[in-house]
Amino acid sequence: MSMQPFIVGIRFAEVGKIYHFDAALIPEIKVGDHVIVETSRGRQLGEVAQLVEDPSPPPEGWKSVERRATPRDLVLRKTWQQKEVAAMVDCRERAAQLRLSGIKIVASEYSFDGTRLTFIYSTESEDKVDLKSLRHDMQKKFTPAKVEMRQIGPRDAAKILGGLGACGLETRCCSRFLTEFSPISIKMAKEQGISLTPSEITGMCGRLRCCLIYEYEQYAAARKELPKRKKRVVTPSGEGKVLDAMPLTMRVRVELDDGTTREFDRDELEPWDELEALRRKSQQPCDNCQEKKPEEPKVEFQAETPAQKAPAAEQPVRRRRGNRHRRPRSG
Repeated sequence: MSMQPFIVGIRFAEVGKIYHFDAALIPEIKVGDHVIVETSRGRQLGEVAQLVEDPSPPPEGWKSVERRATPRDLVLRKTWQQKEVAAMVDCRERAAQLRLSGIKIVASEYSFDGTRLTFIYSTESEDKVDLKSLRHDMQKKFTPAKVEMRQIGPRDAAKILGGLGACGLETRCCSRFLTEFSPISIKMAKEQGISLTPSEITGMCGRLRCCLIYEYEQYAAARKELPKRKKRVVTPSGEGKVLDAMPLTMRVRVELDDGTTREFDRDELEPWDELEALRRKSQQPCDNCQEKKPEEPKVEFQAETPAQKAPAAEQPVRRRRGNRHRRPRSG
């Protein structure tokens, strides 16, 4: 008999993505517990962040939680974490000796038991970089741990490095609470009326700021209810042209025909084109006012009913004249 899946969300970093695992073997598990699971990068130690209800299973299925972490596992992980900075410094030094330009070693990560060492790096160019010699040298230095090189994007690199945010906060959003990066487009900045100057919309990672998506949906929904720029509207003070819309206050700045500029609420405006269409329609002649000729009555032909039709016995019989007994004429 198969066991009922018990899905939990596990996080491997303090502000990292949550991955789902099946904890059916440990039904008494709760949020905050540390567990050992098998991942694509070996056995890892993670923290239970959530209990998932009614999950949708992935095509490949869920991996199982092996066991609950012991105090020895936690101490072991702390021990290897203290060696990560020294390993990163050694890797950076060797990369400089090999003259690997454009390569930046961001961090290094040991598995909780020290069997794997992963060096995380980023590149300035999109071309693939050959790091076989660097990995080979690091493998010799940190044996018996298995050394791997993993490339990340500029946003993930900024998340690991941290630092002061462009808005003035002491910690960037990606390092504080963002577990996943959403796609950001220049359209989001235009919709919110933000200056398109690169320094205004670009983050410390060199990409568009993640905060551009925070209020984008609210701005987009509000602008759908407000008239667009250069559109003619009718206000309580007369007709005018829309100069700008302010979605947060649901107000519109209008330049009236007399040259003055005023602000009005959305409920005070009426679209000029709709009123103009009604005005033109009222000036057109009414088609229903023309006198119509009376229609001629239609004559319907009804079939004779059996009562109207005379029976065959009452109808007079006509004798047919034949030539059988006709006398021949004399010559």
